[in-house]
Amino acid sequence: MRQINEDIKQGNFRQVYLLYGEERYLRRQYRDKLQKALCAEEDAMNLHFYEGKSTPVEEIIDLAETLPFFSDRRVIFLNDSGLFKSGGEKMAEYLSNPSDTCFFVFTESEVDKRSRLYKTVQSKGYAAEFAVQDENTLKRWIAGILAREGKRIAESTVMLLLSRTGTDMENIQMELEKLICYCMEREAVTPQDVEAVCATRVSNHIFDMINAVAAGQQKQALELYYDLLALKEPPMRILFLIARQCNMLLQAKELKARGFDNRTIGSKIGVAPFIAGKYLNQASRFRTSVLRNAVEKCVEAEEAVKTGKMNDVMSVEILILSVLS
Repeated sequence: MRQINEDIKQGNFRQVYLLYGEERYLRRQYRDKLQKALCAEEDAMNLHFYEGKSTPVEEIIDLAETLPFFSDRRVIFLNDSGLFKSGGEKMAEYLSNPSDTCFFVFTESEVDKRSRLYKTVQSKGYAAEFAVQDENTLKRWIAGILAREGKRIAESTVMLLLSRTGTDMENIQMELEKLICYCMEREAVTPQDVEAVCATRVSNHIFDMINAVAAGQQKQALELYYDLLALKEPPMRILFLIARQCNMLLQAKELKARGFDNRTIGSKIGVAPFIAGKYLNQASRFRTSVLRNAVEKCVEAEEAVKTGKMNDVMSVEILILSVLS
């Protein structure tokens, strides 16, 4: 990120940039920064956008070889092309010696660092990974946004907000906009404001559901399930999230037993360290064998629905009553 900012400041651009990783908000932010710096807003003739995995590589190469129209450069943006996972050989070959007047900006959710295209971008341009931000970074970012609006928030209230929104910065930003409007003339953002305004993610319901099962509160677990159904969440999506949660708990517990700290565990299972801490706390309430059995029961429940042995609503009900018993 620092390198991109420096390139923009000096006006000394690489011919190809790759912005990748889980954090969509930062990917989009830096893509927009590069767009403003590389091409004038009104220059529609030399600014091109491609979206999705049907990206026509040969057409893009032909376009890149075309001289820009009354401008120093032509800029091509490609979003989630999938070329860094497969099919990127032709693009890699071209980018090894591209036209001097054409610049590329790729934004990708996933990349294969072993691919020829990734290695070409590394050698000829710049690849920036935008990973999930850690707890302290998110807290500073949230406080900064609110401060610019003349508002303040206690650290404990920030943690409550994060427990509701998760670590996705795009989601956090939307919830902050709602909070700022809700608080209006008041300076302080309170826990009551967060409770009143910020939406609870489906994954939070799943987390609470498994907590309820661990505490032997099966009635509460079922009520949470029925709440999700009332919100029009498909039973099979709920099943998928339960299976994912059980699998994350199992991985976290096994990694902890091998002596890894929260930061390393979070990195290995793809979550922020403070989220890893929540998983470890919940996982500590179950034996490893119980969690492993729970993952197997989730697979059995899915198979029962797909083979027509049981309907989806009942399958998840039975799973909730037995998954961690």
